[in-house]
Amino acid sequence: MVESPGKAPKKVKEKRQTPEERQALMRYNHMMYGPTAGEFRPAPKKVNLGSAYLNHPKFQALMTAFKKGTAYQFDVTDKAKVYTIATDGTQILFDGKTLYYSRPSNRYEDHLLLDRSVAVAYQAIDALVHLAVAVLRSLPDLGTPQLSYLNHEFIYGAEPLETGIATSGPNLLIGSFKHSKVQEKARK
Repeated sequence: MVESPGKAPKKVKEKRQTPEERQALMRYNHMMYGPTAGEFRPAPKKVNLGSAYLNHPKFQALMTAFKKGTAYQFDVTDKAKVYTIATDGTQILFDGKTLYYSRPSNRYEDHLLLDRSVAVAYQAIDALVHLAVAVLRSLPDLGTPQLSYLNHEFIYGAEPLETGIATSGPNLLIGSFKHSKVQEKARK
C-alpha cells in the first residue's frame, strides 16, 4: 500500500465506556463483591419527623378539633401540589382519604386506628409522612410512637407497614387516647 506523503497514519482510538455500561458494571461488582472502601454511601441524615407540624397553630387546631369531635381543615403544599388535611371529629383525612380514625372505647377514651393502605399509598409524600408521625407524637396517651420512616417506607415496630395489610387487613390499632367530647348526662 502506498500512503500519501503528507498524512500520518490514523491512530486507533480506544473505545470509552458509556455511563450506562459503567453503571451496569458497578451493579455487577456491588452484587458480587460489595462496595469498596471509598464507595460507601453516606449515612442518612436523622430527620425529626413531625416537627414541622407539632408547633404549627393549624395542626394544633386540627388535633383539638379531633379530640373534641368537631370539624376543621387546612391545606398543605408539597412539591407544588396542594393537599387538604381535615378532620370531622372521628377521622383525620389526607387528600380526602381517611388516614386515622377513632372508635369509642369507653366514656372517656377512644381507640386510634391507622388505615395502612392509605399510609402505604401516600408514603412518598413528605407532608403525609410528617403528618402521620405528628399525630402520634401529639397524643401522649399513646406512649412512644412505634411508627417510623426509613428508606422511603413506613415501618411499624420492626416490620414494614405494608406486610400486615395482606394478613390482618388495612386497619391497625395504635392505642387509646383521652378525648374531650361533651358527655351526655344520664337521665334521672
